[in-house]
Amino acid sequence: MDDLLSKVLDLQSAWTASNTEEMQKRGVCIRQELPTLLRGQSAALAEALGVPIGSLAIEGRDGTGLKTEVPWVRVCDPTMSPSATTGWYVVYLFSGTGDRVYLSLNQGTTVWTGGDFKARKVGDLRARVGWARPLLTEQMASRTDLCDEIRLDARTPLGRGYEPGNVVAIEYSREALPPQERLLTDLGYMLSLLQTVYAAERLAPHIPGDPAPEVLEAERSAAAAAGRRGRHASRPGRSGQGFRLTSAERQAIERRSVSVASAFFAAQGWKVQDVGTRESFDLLLKRGDERLHVEVKGTTSAGHDVILTRAEVEKQRKYYPANALVVVHSIYLDRAGDAPVATGGTLHCTSPWQVADEDLSVISYAYRTALGRDEGAEIQSSLRVLKKGPRQASPALQASTDAQ
Repeated sequence: MDDLLSKVLDLQSAWTASNTEEMQKRGVCIRQELPTLLRGQSAALAEALGVPIGSLAIEGRDGTGLKTEVPWVRVCDPTMSPSATTGWYVVYLFSGTGDRVYLSLNQGTTVWTGGDFKARKVGDLRARVGWARPLLTEQMASRTDLCDEIRLDARTPLGRGYEPGNVVAIEYSREALPPQERLLTDLGYMLSLLQTVYAAERLAPHIPGDPAPEVLEAERSAAAAAGRRGRHASRPGRSGQGFRLTSAERQAIERRSVSVASAFFAAQGWKVQDVGTRESFDLLLKRGDERLHVEVKGTTSAGHDVILTRAEVEKQRKYYPANALVVVHSIYLDRAGDAPVATGGTLHCTSPWQVADEDLSVISYAYRTALGRDEGAEIQSSLRVLKKGPRQASPALQASTDAQ
């Protein structure tokens, strides 16, 4: 194994995007020889990860067509990381200069746009690292050879993009590669860390840096309605980088957010009426001659994005300035029992709430085809829109509080 790592590192100095003879040799090592060697250790590696042998994925990639500067070989549970662009995994990353290779607990750092790979936001990757690293404190206490940061010396953005995704890594110098027995021991150790991250991820209602579950669900539903097939299949409850919510979980979050918002306004002397089942907003507030029409959104995420229907947007524009947006974010969702339980949350209120076009992102359209136009109808616009914000506009009422 050390010989194969050394061979790849030696070939790194000859890197080019073209499929030269050197790159062909590198590709054989990355896509065939190293994965084959590791598959011979599947029983021990699966045990370290805490999965059946059949639930262990080992793959290597060096670029399809154009050759990537930083090739990799990764090990993971494919139900938790169906592709290298999603989820967590343990991966060998070879530096662009060929002087070192890292064994890294890393994550999907790019997203496939349909034509190429686009780097995820560095802030989102670091937020996910900040969530994962504290989970491993006890397991990492006995090791003094772990790296919080990796340096791949890559010239390409794709090669450099792996660096902020690193949770923890072991660095091997080309001049001092350990023997195979030590390399496999280290790999087993890193897989035990990955097992801990997977266990925590299964219970986490939301991981910082992930898209809001509501946004994922809206995008998935829009894609399904349009007849779009996903590029990669994933296990139930997941969509890309993050979890989707079940119907029971959505209802629990909705009940919690409306309850928190109702208590917030009642404490200010408003008479609160829940009208969500019959109106395109959630709460009607009365206080003397005052009226306030409130849209309430609850989420387990940080609340940067929420989903609005076209009817909700139109209603709130009609009621402005006697309106408000309440986002109850960072709700804790307990999935351990028979039924999900939502608690906590931080309330942010914006009132009056002016829904600006620049804060809306269209998720999908209802398009009137030629058949429909023959009937004299016009093109219909957005089915769903994404509210990005909320904006900083609340001269009459603005609040942000933690719900108990």
